[in-house]
Amino acid sequence: MAITAAMVKELRETSGAGMMECKKALTETDGDMEAAIEVLKKSGAMKAVKKASRIAAEGVARAAICGNTAAVVEVNSETDFVAKNEKFTTFVEAVANQALNTAAADMDAFLAEAWAADTSKTVNDVLTEQIAVIGEKLSIRRFEKVSGEVVTSYIHGGGKIGVLVAGEGASDDAAKEALTNVAMQIAAMSPQYVSQNDISADELAKMKEITIDSALNDPASLPKPILMALFAKVEADKLFSDADAAILAEKKNDKYLFNFLSDEAKAKLAELAMADKAKYVEDKIFVGLVDGRIKKQVKEISLLEQTYVKAEDGKQTVAQYLATVNKALVITKMVRFEVGEGMEKKNENFAEEVAKQMGN
Repeated sequence: MAITAAMVKELRETSGAGMMECKKALTETDGDMEAAIEVLKKSGAMKAVKKASRIAAEGVARAAICGNTAAVVEVNSETDFVAKNEKFTTFVEAVANQALNTAAADMDAFLAEAWAADTSKTVNDVLTEQIAVIGEKLSIRRFEKVSGEVVTSYIHGGGKIGVLVAGEGASDDAAKEALTNVAMQIAAMSPQYVSQNDISADELAKMKEITIDSALNDPASLPKPILMALFAKVEADKLFSDADAAILAEKKNDKYLFNFLSDEAKAKLAELAMADKAKYVEDKIFVGLVDGRIKKQVKEISLLEQTYVKAEDGKQTVAQYLATVNKALVITKMVRFEVGEGMEKKNENFAEEVAKQMGN
């Protein structure tokens, strides 16, 4: 019986096995779909299906560079043990090289493209083969590329964090060394933006709103004039319990007052502060407090505004450091992958798992 592409596609979708395995199984069973599935089960090619519901939040990040282009990938496994396995890390390095040369714009296209080392297979076919060989659920979670006059990469913690940096304005050894140092900074400090100028107006507005609400909900951090006004309202309207009212009367000017007030009293002060939010956002003292906190946050999330971790004076920013290397050198893009970030991790007790396998 002639094996058609449609039959291979159907078996792939049913089994999750690779294209070549499906074609071989169908040929062996003369096109019998059910029998082909049994062949795949016996060969282990369907291990990927059984593991589809498992959590793969361990793994490694790897990078590849060629000329003025660099790529970084994150490939996940179920356990840290497999993440350290040479067979797995070799596969991830191959995936990084694949990503370096890909024209795919998303993961679906990437998984569907021909595998560079064997164009008869797709990236997904090879991934499925690796699952069958290694025996755990594996997942190519993401990849990203950068290009520039100078590009560098940095892999931290054996592959727990992968960073790419691209720059323009210089490409000598000094520029490469500087961007490598900056890549280490990115790995350690996890900035969200290259510069504060990259933060959108909407994001700043959201940050301001959150900062205002968090300040009002934390009365102990409010400027003293505002706090005293809240105390006056509480006393005038007798809004505290007798115990809290007594504490307030005795320790109103004590900086440790909030260590003595009950949670109910603190909540009442926050409620009062939030009720007058419209008034406080016009208060110059409160606005100054909010602006100060926002500037601090912006500095923490913006790479160029961060304090350079290797600064001898403890004050030099990343932007100032780059200027000392070459004033023309600018960072155009950065990428930071931290393995498993944002993913739920499976919490297992190894001893319990062994006991379960032993039937105890």
